[in-house]
Amino acid sequence: MSRGKPYKRAKKGAGRHVQLPEWLQASQAWATLPPGPRALYIELKRRFNGRNNGDIFLSHRDAAAALNVHRNTVGPWFRELERRGFIYMTRGPHLGPSGIGQASVWALGEEATQDGRSARRDFMRWTGT
Repeated sequence: MSRGKPYKRAKKGAGRHVQLPEWLQASQAWATLPPGPRALYIELKRRFNGRNNGDIFLSHRDAAAALNVHRNTVGPWFRELERRGFIYMTRGPHLGPSGIGQASVWALGEEATQDGRSARRDFMRWTGT
């Protein structure tokens, strides 16, 4: 017979979650951002594990599949997030050594990168022009 409490056996913690800080949501860049790019940002943030900023892989096809939209739809969303300063590309798409395409690598503007650079937070300076 088990002596442990039955409700604690399967409990492992709250699990992973995506945190959107209040100061980010209060920025003008976020307040005027359409729903599509917001959903894409949340998908990028889901792939951030706390240590891999600047090394977040997300192709247009994977983003489209995750968001249940056509792959041609997410391209402008990536550009909008880049233009406002929420994300930036650390390595562009290219062909790998075997000729297979490699996805872009992204960094979140609100987090410090793994090489020690501080957070850019360019979206806080965005004015809508």
